[in-house]
Amino acid sequence: MTVQNDAATGELEVWIDQDLCTGDGICAQYAPEVFELDIDGLAYVKGKDDALRTAAGATAPVPLPLLNDVVDSVRDCPGECIHVRRVSDNVEVYGPDTE
Repeated sequence: MTVQNDAATGELEVWIDQDLCTGDGICAQYAPEVFELDIDGLAYVKGKDDALRTAAGATAPVPLPLLNDVVDSVRDCPGECIHVRRVSDNVEVYGPDTE
């Protein structure tokens, strides 16, 4: 499914609730530039510097060219643990509760 990052959504960031992560790795398959599985078998977001953000609630920016891949990760995640929100107001625009 195609999504748009227009003026209504603004700059977006993504985070993963590791308590719900199943370690399936679908997110890392769709968007390896944004997600990666760590040694503990759970998925984490990656910052612009490509470093894993392992702190609880850590976020990473969603690059516009990867928005469709990130949203596909949200929709196909069996753990329903990936959340995308607008930076400007912290409103979740893609995630388990927005479907």
